[in-house]
Amino acid sequence: MRTFISAVVSGLLLLSALPASALQPAHHLPERSAGKDEIQVGPRPYYLVEDMDQGALKRKLQSCAEGPFKRSDFSIGHRGAPLQFPEHTKESYEAAARMGAGILECDVTFTKDKELVCRHDQCDLHTTTNILATELANKCSVPFSPAQFDADGKLIKAASARCCTSDITLAEFKTLTGKMDAANSNARTVTEYLNGTAKWRTDLYADKGTLLTHKESIALFKQLGVKMTPELKSPMVPMPFDGFSQEDYAQKLVDEYKQAKVHAKNVFPQSFDLNDVLYWIKREPKFGKQAVYLDGRYGNAGFNHRNPATWTPDMNTLVADGVRIIAPPIWMLVEVENGQIVPSLYAKSAKAAGLDIITWSFERDGPLKNGGGWYFQTLNGLNPNPDSVEPAVINNDGDMMNVLDVLAKKIGIIGIFSDWPGSVTYYSSCMKL
Repeated sequence: MRTFISAVVSGLLLLSALPASALQPAHHLPERSAGKDEIQVGPRPYYLVEDMDQGALKRKLQSCAEGPFKRSDFSIGHRGAPLQFPEHTKESYEAAARMGAGILECDVTFTKDKELVCRHDQCDLHTTTNILATELANKCSVPFSPAQFDADGKLIKAASARCCTSDITLAEFKTLTGKMDAANSNARTVTEYLNGTAKWRTDLYADKGTLLTHKESIALFKQLGVKMTPELKSPMVPMPFDGFSQEDYAQKLVDEYKQAKVHAKNVFPQSFDLNDVLYWIKREPKFGKQAVYLDGRYGNAGFNHRNPATWTPDMNTLVADGVRIIAPPIWMLVEVENGQIVPSLYAKSAKAAGLDIITWSFERDGPLKNGGGWYFQTLNGLNPNPDSVEPAVINNDGDMMNVLDVLAKKIGIIGIFSDWPGSVTYYSSCMKL
């Protein structure tokens, strides 16, 4: 135990040190494994392991407390490291790389002058940047509207705003500062509206959030020596946009990697729109070979991840069309059976068809003492199997490591997005993934 505690302290010191040597430019994309002194997983994975119930998995993970920790493509930085850093910022990406993420994500959308930038949503600037506190607030699609309350103080209308990258030019976008993605729906002022960060996240590192264009993210990722997974975000404006078609959009994303001389094997383009994936497979086969179909069909009427008859197209058709990687949320891959976490029918069907699986997003739900939320819904009773009366199996933060172990060993996922990649890096290094 003394050794384990010393590792926790060491992790705290390493995360705060942030040596410049870890960020020296690499002039190509090396297939490298970072050494023990280079990867800094920080204290969080130690906290999660200590919070686990007693058992063989906990003992195995405890045995790896001293490392070595190595960079792995299994560990994917979801928007960087947004558990504590403003998403899609230089600072967030650098933190994720230090924690051993082998792949980093730039969600791609476009500005008024059709330049590609890193944002999770085309219309999220009011929650992810300081735009409402600047003169650019006047250009937002929907200006800030304060919350309204009745005479008894009951909320009758939430505070709102809508600010899109397509409302402003690239030059204007670059004047903004990223912040933690949040908004206060009870806000009466802009200042209150911007101050909505969940208590389990932090604003400690939010004063400096350097926004990036897609091209700038490519350059940064090359310097950090990581692979890249850009997601083509669904436009929130009618397409074509000023003559800019959906195909133009999909092509421009790939073109910026080709212009930067990034090898296709180091890029995993993603989209929730299957047509984008099929476009890359047909028009840019080198990049399409690793294109990721983000399966968001759970939002479609009639779709049921437990019923193959509702899967259109089905797994075999996806493979026949050239899709090689599918990426559903965590909850679609797991079920509870006899009190244990097991692969879902969806997961088994995808593997049987020959699809590789990536999933999302680890450490996105916040504290799990009450079972967690959306990402663990098939394990916490929120989305129970109608053919089962199994109880929830999630009740503390450490349980997420059990879920990760099932995803890795029983399902065989090839990667997982995480809001704090150090936790996944700890696991993947321990299990030699």
